Amino acid sequence: MFKKAKQNRVFQDVVEQIQDAIIKGKLKPGARLPAERELKDLFNTSRGTLREALRVLEQKGLIEIKLGVSGGAIVKRIDAEPIVESLALLIRSGEVSIEHLSEFRIKIEGSLVELAAMRATKEEIAELETMFNQAKDYYEKNDWENFLKTDEKMHTYIGIMTQNPVFQFVQKTIHDNIHQYYDEYLPMNKKRTLENLTDFEKIIEAMKINDAKKASDIIMDHVKRFSDKMQEKTRSKSNFTMQA
Repeated sequence: MFKKAKQNRVFQDVVEQIQDAIIKGKLKPGARLPAERELKDLFNTSRGTLREALRVLEQKGLIEIKLGVSGGAIVKRIDAEPIVESLALLIRSGEVSIEHLSEFRIKIEGSLVELAAMRATKEEIAELETMFNQAKDYYEKNDWENFLKTDEKMHTYIGIMTQNPVFQFVQKTIHDNIHQYYDEYLPMNKKRTLENLTDFEKIIEAMKINDAKKASDIIMDHVKRFSDKMQEKTRSKSNFTMQA
């Protein structure tokens, strides 16, 4: 499976050979890579170079390095975890502006909700409606924290309804990490929460009659309205700072 690494780019070649074997299914999830000494001989490389290559593969989420007698480099199932983590850190760092996030969400969630409305089963729509009723219950109790958590679950579940894993992980990552923007720029209150509920109720009704275009239009308008409110709050805080 492996051959001696090209000596002019040893480190990169080791990473690429193991990565290629995993991607092509030659190494299945749960498989253990040969022992370090054997790998070192197979690649004709130093222990330091090999360990660095394995660390890179671990960072990519392709292998897991376990310690101990029964340890070693274990092949992981390929998933979106490393990408999700990077996107999550980018959002939480504040490097993504509200304007950028809004523009992205309007475009993505419009398409995402449209697909969900086209593909969702009656059972999935019923599940979304159950979440909506739970959110409504939190609204009536003035429980804004749990309302927001349920709102995030509804957005994430719509991603699942698309039956597209790329949409699923993007939607989940965004809505797992935008809570801070609401906390700072748009704290929930009775009026805003009711507006949120009303929009979701309309989306669910559109899904029930398989009106994908209407569901898409509603979510795009929803994201734009709430983003406009946050941007207005941002400008107000900026003006206050300048005056001070």
